[in-house]
Amino acid sequence: MGYPVSQETAATPAMLLVTSERFADHHTPSGHPERRERAVVMTSVAEQYRNSGGTVVEPSAAGHDALTRVHAADHVDRIASTGGHRVQLDADTHASPESDAVARLAAGATIAAVDHALDHNGRACAFVRPPGHHAERTRAMGFCLFNNVAVGAAHALARGTSRVAIVDYDVHHGNATQWMFYDDPRVLYVSTHQYPFYPGTGAATDVGVEAGAGFTLNVPLEAGAVDADYDCVFQQAVIPVLDAFHPELILLSAGYDAHTRDPLGGMLVSTAGYTRMTTRVQAAADAHCGGRLVAVTEGGYDLTALENCLTETLRVMSRPTSSPAQTDAGSSERAEAALKIVRLAQAPFWPGL
Repeated sequence: MGYPVSQETAATPAMLLVTSERFADHHTPSGHPERRERAVVMTSVAEQYRNSGGTVVEPSAAGHDALTRVHAADHVDRIASTGGHRVQLDADTHASPESDAVARLAAGATIAAVDHALDHNGRACAFVRPPGHHAERTRAMGFCLFNNVAVGAAHALARGTSRVAIVDYDVHHGNATQWMFYDDPRVLYVSTHQYPFYPGTGAATDVGVEAGAGFTLNVPLEAGAVDADYDCVFQQAVIPVLDAFHPELILLSAGYDAHTRDPLGGMLVSTAGYTRMTTRVQAAADAHCGGRLVAVTEGGYDLTALENCLTETLRVMSRPTSSPAQTDAGSSERAEAALKIVRLAQAPFWPGL
């Protein structure tokens, strides 16, 4: 399929894709789900986008200062020390000889995407690996070395942005992204995720602390949630809170492992369901941010589902925002159960929910 690439207009902000073939140079052990073939898929989709007239650029590596806005210096140094070696960092997180350089490129791609969004009132995608939202301030975990989205959010704040929203629809809760901004009212973190599930965080009662109280919105969903469940929580919780927060930039942690084909998650979201969620987030960016939206890849371990979702994300973000397609018939029981506890937890902060 082709992409409706157009010149920048008020209806269609400028769109940029940031990625690199070098993301295949981060190697994990045989049989590991976060494998180099994921990068091959990203490169293939990017090439199709370029051939259709889309703009694709190579990233530069994130520097020490950009990384240490969210990570401890000794963590950055520890990842750097893995250069040239194969190192197991935790039970399922590995570094290979090129992983430090590749992870710095992933964070740098996110920074480049954020700069494009801020400089051009535009949209940008960063197709990167390794993913980032489990990488905490002081440790790598959950396949993640550096927290790409958090680096991007902190970069936006350093540039003077006052309100950044992060929407995370990966099947896993982004524990590290949550904790990095847990007391910061400038960053709204919103997550829909399977619960209970790895990494064990993301209860509805995790709402932030001190000045950041109310600026973490967790929507924990029981395994087996379908498109209708996700669409329900987006319409009744995610979008209303985004509307009330009125962000100046939205970052999307675009994890596609809630897909029904994914081998790790237990959710039943279709490609169309992901398209619908992306469209709703994009509409919020149009309404509040002048179209400033950045999508950064996280999980997604079935290669067919990954390819389809990446293609759809580019298609949606390369065209004027339209109304989301009608949700297919399905259960919303899991959504209603989640919304009940979310409203109780968030009532002091977002009384309109």
